[in-house]
Amino acid sequence: MANKFHEIAFTDAVKAVQKRYGTRRHYEKLAGRPDSNDKIGDAETDFIESRDGFYLGTANDDGQPYIQFRGGRPGFLKVLDEHTIGYADFRGNLQYISVGNASENNKVSLFLMDYPRRSRLKILGEIEFYEAAERPDLIEKLADPSYEAKVERAAIIHVKGLEWNCPQHITPRYTMDEVRVMVQPLYEHIESLEKELAKYKGESDEEVS
Repeated sequence: MANKFHEIAFTDAVKAVQKRYGTRRHYEKLAGRPDSNDKIGDAETDFIESRDGFYLGTANDDGQPYIQFRGGRPGFLKVLDEHTIGYADFRGNLQYISVGNASENNKVSLFLMDYPRRSRLKILGEIEFYEAAERPDLIEKLADPSYEAKVERAAIIHVKGLEWNCPQHITPRYTMDEVRVMVQPLYEHIESLEKELAKYKGESDEEVS
């Protein structure tokens, strides 16, 4: 199959459901094309490295899925090459469920959201965790020295497939910084009007006196 993301995600059970709902034929038309959806391009790099968080899905050896949110300053999730991304894994709630799951099943799914622009990127891959003392070279490459959080390990994800998702049903949401940027022109306009009003008020007071 040409689409590497579909090759992984479309199991026989998924294909059976697609056939039942009439969408299987559409995806079969993609077969025979050059391989795609397994390399990180410029658009994906810009998107990935501008995120301040993402959702990480793992599963244990019983198949029980688990989702964790990982966050940091924009750029904390880094593109290392066209098939590899990584991040410095900070100390969290000390449950270590994702790390434990990965020790038995290293397959992961990442969900990256851009709520203001209603964009999302799905990534399927395999993850490796390296303790900070074990790979200081990776920590140096991935960590942000200005971000005050304890880095316990480095997380390296080998990308096997990726796919952009449609914006349907995504409700736009904004961070405080994004809101400040959006309303800044309004503040500047208000300030300009206040200065103009003060000027006219001063001229009016001079005429009265």
